[in-house]
Amino acid sequence: MILPLLFYERDTVTVARALLGMRLVHATPGGRTVGRIVETEAYLFNGDPACHAHKGKTKRNAVMFGPPGHAYIYFVYGMYYCFNVVTAPEGIGEAVLVRALEPLEGIPLMEKRRHTRALHNLCSGPGKLVQAMGMSGELNGCPLYRGPLTIHAPDSFGLESTVQEAEIIATPRIGITKAADLPLRFCLKGNQFASRRTHP
Repeated sequence: MILPLLFYERDTVTVARALLGMRLVHATPGGRTVGRIVETEAYLFNGDPACHAHKGKTKRNAVMFGPPGHAYIYFVYGMYYCFNVVTAPEGIGEAVLVRALEPLEGIPLMEKRRHTRALHNLCSGPGKLVQAMGMSGELNGCPLYRGPLTIHAPDSFGLESTVQEAEIIATPRIGITKAADLPLRFCLKGNQFASRRTHP
């Protein structure tokens, strides 16, 4: 099942945790790629200077203030794109950064896009996964419950691998300087596909 709009209309931290184990699917003319979400980071409107929306609405972050359940994709460091899931009610600029995936389907296509055959390195970072999944800035603002880029529950693939709370670890966010101490990074305990391994 594709996750419905209601899934994203909750508080951002709840969505960031709930996304773990879900399947990100991108259908392109070149083929379909699927990855299991294993690492996320929450970005909050209030009290979080690392959030793009912290200082208000701009042309760049406008999608964050729109309805939840849409993709917020932006270009960073002049090098690569990052993929976020818009959350919270419309008008509140919040989102969840998807930091890492476990590759599940379309792996040869991912390898071609990433120029590597190292499975654990295909999607182990926000820029890497966007490249491996064939995503671009053209998908910014697209709804994640219909269209070429969607997020599915595990049972969409005949699997019953629901993530349990005990499997989730919360840590400070990484790769940022502002509000880096906030425990808003969530990942699966000891997962080899995370951008940085986290042990119990």
